[in-house]
Amino acid sequence: MARTLNNLSAKFVETTEVPGRYSDGGGLYLQVTAAKNGGVTKSWLFRYMRGGTTSREMGLGPVSMNKRDGGVTTREARDRAYCARESLKAGIDPLDAKVAARTAQRLEKAKTITFRESVEQFIRDNEAEWKNPKHRDQWQNTLTTYAYPVIGSLSVVDIDTALVLKVLRPIWKEKTETAKRVRGRIESVLNWAKAHHYRDGENPARWKGHLENVLANPSKVAKVKHHWALPYKELPGLMGELRANKAVSARALEWTILSATRTGETIGALWSEIDVVEKVWNVPAVRMKGGVDHRVPLSDRMIQILENLPREGEIVFPGAKAKKPLSNMAMLELVRGMKGMGATVHGFRSTFRDWAAETTGYANEVVEMALAHAVKDKTEAAYRRGDLFDKRVRLMADWENYCSGPADTSCGQNVVAMRYRV
Repeated sequence: MARTLNNLSAKFVETTEVPGRYSDGGGLYLQVTAAKNGGVTKSWLFRYMRGGTTSREMGLGPVSMNKRDGGVTTREARDRAYCARESLKAGIDPLDAKVAARTAQRLEKAKTITFRESVEQFIRDNEAEWKNPKHRDQWQNTLTTYAYPVIGSLSVVDIDTALVLKVLRPIWKEKTETAKRVRGRIESVLNWAKAHHYRDGENPARWKGHLENVLANPSKVAKVKHHWALPYKELPGLMGELRANKAVSARALEWTILSATRTGETIGALWSEIDVVEKVWNVPAVRMKGGVDHRVPLSDRMIQILENLPREGEIVFPGAKAKKPLSNMAMLELVRGMKGMGATVHGFRSTFRDWAAETTGYANEVVEMALAHAVKDKTEAAYRRGDLFDKRVRLMADWENYCSGPADTSCGQNVVAMRYRV
């Protein structure tokens, strides 16, 4: 290897247009190559012997023609050639070291994943377990709105407590319930990232023993809001008014009240779920809040509702658009128009619960089963195998009879907020 260094002048490097290799000394070469467009390209090359017999070449980058082209200046090329020679003295092949460094860099980059990418992968991994397709949208929407502007583009490795608080603090007091969900979802995503070795250490979004020491307890911040419910004494009067309404939304609302189900269960009802002979509506687990199949007894009036509905497709309560169910707002708008502000569709479940508790002798577990509430007691849940269907048949028949009874003209048009698990 020649020991004469810095043989090429800056002017020669800049002006030469003749293809070839020009030695600068010490294994550094200027390589000029003819280009397809008629010009030439210039680059720096380091040549060296390995093992005394093998010649190797390592590119050092394109020649810098101006300050903005991102190339390698003559000085930088000489510095790189010097480093390569020092590596050879230490017994290290500079080309092998360069390849190894690039491989390590690619591997490190592969381990880097942003919070947004983690959320997307987390959803793909878990959505099969979610009983409601809306769950995915809720996850995506809340994190897109509140988390992504702050931490969406950051690597999960870099997310710390300060960044989590930057997401939560602006909404903790004003949108406490939403903030709670956002915190829990960030915690879940970061736990997922740790399980996949994308990050280490404690989860900065965890509540117990961590954020509980920084943020106010949600139960003391949030104003408790309840579904507004109609007093059960006023229900027969409303049902009479409802039955006079010929709209599909009126039939859907009446069905919802008589079955004590939720809005989503009604508007998603399909004819294939209904067995008129056995007088049962089989609601699949995918549409149930508790994620368990639910059988609903069909009362005489519910069967009559079915007989009077048009059957033009699979959907029991079709909306205005072809092959689409009613909007989830259709029944709510109907209620508001009939009873004024305050009343909600979901509140009729509270109305049913109060009627059963105050005017009937049905056991609590029968009423709870009618509402498709999960059994909280693990021991009781382990031993309860049936769904008390026969008892619920009688309960729902009595409920229909009450709803179809005479209106209580002594009642005022009051709507009350019920503290009730729905």
